[in-house]
Amino acid sequence: MLTRRHFIAGAGALPFLSYLSLESAFAATPASILVMAMQLDNMTSLDPHESFEGTGNEICGNLYQRLVAPNPAKADEIIGELATGWDVGNDGKTFTFHLDPAAKFADGSPVTAEDAAFSLQRVVMLDKSPAFIINQFGFTKDNVAGHIKAVDAHTLVINTDQPAAETFLLYCLSARVGSIVQKSLALANQQGNDLGNGWIKQHSAGSGPFTLRAWKASESVILESNPNSPLAGKIKRIILRHIIDPSSQLLMLQKGDVDIARNLTTEQLRPLSQDGNFHLVRQPVSRIMHLSCNTAHEHLAKPQVWQAIKWALDYDGIQKNIVPLTHEVHQSFLPKGFPAALDDTPFHRDVAKARALMADAGLADGFDITLDHYSPQPGPDIAQAIQTQLGAIGIRVELIAAENRQVLTKMRARQQQLALTVWGADYFDPNSNTEAFCVNTDNGDGARNRTLAWRCAWSNPRFNELTAQALHEADGQKRIALYEQLQREHRENSPFTELLQESITAACRKNVSGVQISVLLDSPYEKVQKT
Repeated sequence: MLTRRHFIAGAGALPFLSYLSLESAFAATPASILVMAMQLDNMTSLDPHESFEGTGNEICGNLYQRLVAPNPAKADEIIGELATGWDVGNDGKTFTFHLDPAAKFADGSPVTAEDAAFSLQRVVMLDKSPAFIINQFGFTKDNVAGHIKAVDAHTLVINTDQPAAETFLLYCLSARVGSIVQKSLALANQQGNDLGNGWIKQHSAGSGPFTLRAWKASESVILESNPNSPLAGKIKRIILRHIIDPSSQLLMLQKGDVDIARNLTTEQLRPLSQDGNFHLVRQPVSRIMHLSCNTAHEHLAKPQVWQAIKWALDYDGIQKNIVPLTHEVHQSFLPKGFPAALDDTPFHRDVAKARALMADAGLADGFDITLDHYSPQPGPDIAQAIQTQLGAIGIRVELIAAENRQVLTKMRARQQQLALTVWGADYFDPNSNTEAFCVNTDNGDGARNRTLAWRCAWSNPRFNELTAQALHEADGQKRIALYEQLQREHRENSPFTELLQESITAACRKNVSGVQISVLLDSPYEKVQKT
């Protein structure tokens, strides 16, 4: 049995701070206030049971704790967060978690097993985008109350529908959707039967080092230190400013208006790396930039078109000329560093081959299509390169730029045609991305599990079956081999073109220390200090 104690956390809820006082905070950044410039437009909710975007998940990670969490220094290691330990029954279906009796929510109330049971049940009952991570253990709205129960104030029992590997269950519970919310606070702010979702979108109800003071969409997020958290550090307030233009971020960093800039380009990072007034914190993360085809479109339903797109793109040129310090070429859906990830890059630009595939599809004259992409850089530059390269094989692309959350909302409604987006793994097990890119067992509009494959209206029985086989394979080596097979077949026979894997670089002023970025974007803000 693995047993480790608290590691990362967050929580809270306070009324909105006037923007006047926010502006005054920007005039100076004392040691107790941390100001970060970053792109905040890919958030639709800060309810951890609904949030399914990278930035929102990072912030939720500082507002909520889970039973268990990935070790930021070693993502394949699971450590206790709210749980001091856990036991696995001989049947392989009964998992008992022992909660820390000292844990408290932001208002000082104890964190109980009843809160934990309510939270995991709430994931299933709300059935938002990330719910499939928990649902895959056989939980439904009808049975979840019987499967997840509080035995006493500090003991939670989870009974899965079928025997489950301990590591796989723990990886799933370590995803952001496994966050524990305060039951009494959620229900006190319930509207209809939403279990507090409408309120928690813009407030917090957690148990860690920060509370949410305010969130103004596409403008700012303000966090304040939680006095009831033993993890609270020296930073008392964190102000995240939505600065979409990297040049503006750089100028603010150089002037001292912000302490950290999170979205600088390669050209901006190079001189900073030689400047003693700044230091860079860089980490490859589990975010794959990919181009996807909505197969509900008649031309994008053709496998020859998928292949033509893959052979039309100049992967190395895009990486070297646009994002040499922030991305590397990666052509499989499992990120580098994950078990079973493939590092080979079989596709390269071959216009003649791509044109032949278009002709084989009956589309020698090409066709017109739209491409949705994120408006912040490097999205526009990469989208323009793709537009030019696809144009060379007759695919005439109209670019549609929008905020990240607008692109994602459109995809979740399956209204896109081509889309250039980024996908980050939710937990360290290979099933995380495999499920997202491969599985679609119900292609109807009312499907329960709305994976990336579902968003592209693509369902392939072979990939559904192979994913299930890999997930349940008990032999470790055979399991790895199955995931390698899945990736090879997927990149040859799917509407997804994986392009690049991202590295995140935080550019920090020299008086800032303790900045951490993990492969799964678990970034504990409470570790940061200023002198």
